[in-house]
Amino acid sequence: MTDEFELAKNRLAKDIVGEVVLSDNPEKVIRKWREIFKISQKRLANELKITSSVVSDYESGRRKSPGIKMVKKLVNALLSIDSSRGGRVIRSFAKPDRPADLSNAIIDIKEFSEGMDIGRFCKQINAVVVTKHTSGREIYGYTVIDSLRAITELSFPELIRLYGITTQRGLIFTRVSTGRTPMVAIKLTDLHPALVVLHGLATVDGVAMRIAEAENIPLAVCRLERAEDIIEKLREI
Repeated sequence: MTDEFELAKNRLAKDIVGEVVLSDNPEKVIRKWREIFKISQKRLANELKITSSVVSDYESGRRKSPGIKMVKKLVNALLSIDSSRGGRVIRSFAKPDRPADLSNAIIDIKEFSEGMDIGRFCKQINAVVVTKHTSGREIYGYTVIDSLRAITELSFPELIRLYGITTQRGLIFTRVSTGRTPMVAIKLTDLHPALVVLHGLATVDGVAMRIAEAENIPLAVCRLERAEDIIEKLREI
């Protein structure tokens, strides 16, 4: 591994440990990061040489909050597994600050310290899910996007960076006419958000609906009048 990779790995380890230790709900933060790394409880347990029920107990709060020593072991295990897979998540945190075009395309972005149910999230912004979705799904953040700027100004790698630190988020596209272009772009990136919300359209394009169904991505339509109204509602969370 390169020195740059190791630096990114060490920096990320410190950030995650700090977030867990300082959180009022450390069990939820542990679960959040395990899911960001897309590592099962069983795989993490194997790496730590403990039973998966112990990991489950930590994440549910049934077991006393782990001390700093155990937190470091958990985090190092996540990073070790990711490194063995090529370090995809670690490398995503080593990216430089986003360029001006990306900043212009992103209206608002936020990460959650714990998961939020899709139904509750949609209710907050007056959005209605128009496709089938698995109940109980949660998101760990959102990105509000100026769809016109994103599609016309951003390169393919920059589109991927709309996801922030995790794909398990809601992507809210404003200034949408049919919804086809954002859904095609999502399909091409081969990264699936936990939820897509379209704002500013009367009818969802049939192709957009079919892509959402085929890729198993919940698709919702927001009925708030302005993008500013969405931001206001989101910041009440």
